Amino acid sequence: MIISEDLLLAYGAVYETYQLNDIIFQEAAVPGFYFQLVSGIVKLNNYHEDGKEFVQNVISAGESFGESFLFNDRVYPVNAVAKTDCKVLKLSKPDFHNLLQHSPDVFCDTLKSLSDALHNKYIMLNTISSADPSLKIKTVIDCLKDQEKSGNLPITSPLNTKQVALRAGIHTQTVTRAVKKNVKQQFTGN
Repeated sequence: MIISEDLLLAYGAVYETYQLNDIIFQEAAVPGFYFQLVSGIVKLNNYHEDGKEFVQNVISAGESFGESFLFNDRVYPVNAVAKTDCKVLKLSKPDFHNLLQHSPDVFCDTLKSLSDALHNKYIMLNTISSADPSLKIKTVIDCLKDQEKSGNLPITSPLNTKQVALRAGIHTQTVTRAVKKNVKQQFTGN
């Protein structure tokens, strides 16, 4: 979801910059802000007990993050980490709620965006349980296309293999092999 930068600034948002690997917010911290990514890439992740990283989502410029955590009194269930140098618009929770109360269109857009995100999460959760990497890749791409059509994701450039792999929860090499296999099947019919 994207909210006009002018509107966010009018309600008290500030620009903040983060460098590669900076933590924007941390799992178990109390949510306090709406974040809108102006430039860069952010990943939402967790770490398992064995230290392995699980990437929940990858956020690109023009997307928001953290808003779903501003409607209850629970802690962040994920970390937000800058994958590149980033510029973020940050609006406090009380100011975000004030903006929603005074902007019915933004309120409705927020509900739609959260509903779409939850819908895609259900689809991805089902797909992640599959052992078929081609299905995982297809689902990631279909979800991104759906987000783009609904206006929730301004895709300005194609995703690279690493970005698809992160979103699908598989290795980059697995994406490469699956794509090569699909291309071969299209040309040979095998």
